[in-house]
Amino acid sequence: MNRRRSERGGRRAELVAALWLQLKGWTILGRRMRTPVGEVDLVARRGRTLAFIEVKARANAATAAFALDHYRLRRVAAAAEALAPRFMRADDDVRIDAIFIVPWHFPRHLADVWSG
Repeated sequence: MNRRRSERGGRRAELVAALWLQLKGWTILGRRMRTPVGEVDLVARRGRTLAFIEVKARANAATAAFALDHYRLRRVAAAAEALAPRFMRADDDVRIDAIFIVPWHFPRHLADVWSG
């Protein structure tokens, strides 16, 4: 039961993050993109920037930031590397971003959270 509730909450957070990005001028290219090496929650583009985005929903900002550890980022980076040829254009800037969803706050979008 808790797993199902967490799954629903994660999907809702991804929807909120996607809507937030669209309000900021981003185009959503993919959601829940799975690869053998990991998963990317959202793939988005704005201009020449292609972003692979990890979404974290938690009760407060501190636990949301803590949930994005090196292990998870490494898996997102591996998945982004596998997915990049599908979405990338010549001269694109490619990065990995994070969006934190916390109740009663605007989503917090952190750009370029991975430097390998």
